[in-house]
This record gives sequence, structure tokens and C-alpha cells, in this order.
Amino acid sequence: MERKQQKPSYLNFDYKSYSWKKNIDYRQHPELYKVGKGEQGVLICEPYKSEIGQYWKFKTPEIATYSSNKIFELFIQYLSDDDFVGADMARKYLQMGYTRSRRYTNYKGGVKYDKSNNYNLNNRGTGDPQKALSANIFFAKWKEAEANQKYKKMKLDWKKHYG
Repeated sequence: MERKQQKPSYLNFDYKSYSWKKNIDYRQHPELYKVGKGEQGVLICEPYKSEIGQYWKFKTPEIATYSSNKIFELFIQYLSDDDFVGADMARKYLQMGYTRSRRYTNYKGGVKYDKSNNYNLNNRGTGDPQKALSANIFFAKWKEAEANQKYKKMKLDWKKHYG
């Protein structure tokens, strides 16, 4: 079955209209934070990027277990501090642990597009099957975070007030 040609979204990325900016301290200005879709803003929003990102690893299932547990601890701490932005960022890192692990499961080296061949999709199923275990570990923690009642309420309130 032939797959539809698809180009990576980052090729035509518009930084000016992107909701998240790297020169903002989102703890000092949480009102500027947008929930967005999926993992948007996760690699930009400081100080959370530095606080959470240092633990984000998925090379082996053991590393993924430690990483997802540590990030989930931060998630719970942010909730107890009534810091929705921090909790949402931790949730995004858990989600990203899942999606990136899956990418490395599906594609050798996690490389989905062949830059040297007009960004055609590389062959799927060439990745590391071990990463699927890491993906499952992150998936479980991500869903646990999303099911947290305090988080759900805070997210609903946040979206009503700030978008």
C-alpha cells in the first residue's frame, strides 16, 4: 500500500505566530501560557523546560521507568503548589516520552523523514522494538496524569480564563 506524501510540519513553521516564546518566564507570567495541542511549547517554556527536561529520557525501559516516575513526581508537586503551568508541562513531557519512544520504535534512529530525498517518509518498522516498552511506560504515566481530578479541574478552569 502506497502512503501519501507528507512533509514535516516544521518546514513551514511560523515562529512569529507561535503562542510560546522563549524569552518569557512562565512561572512569573503564567497568564501568557496556552495549553495548546499535544506537546506544543514543551521545549520552550522556561523555567519548566529546565526543571523537567533534565529527567526526560527513554533509552531503555529502566531509564524510562525512572524518568516517567520522576516527571510524575514533579507533576504532583506542581499540582500541590497550585502551579497549573508546571503540571501541564510535566504532563506534556510524559506525553512526549510516549510519542518519541514510539517514533524510535517505528523508525531507525527516530528519523521519520529522509531529508536527502525530498522529505519522503522512511520505511516504518525499522526502529528499535525495545523502545516500545519505554513508550508503554510513559503512556501509562501520561494517562495517569491526565486522569488526575485536580489536574482536570485546573485545566478546564485555565482554558476558560486564558485559552
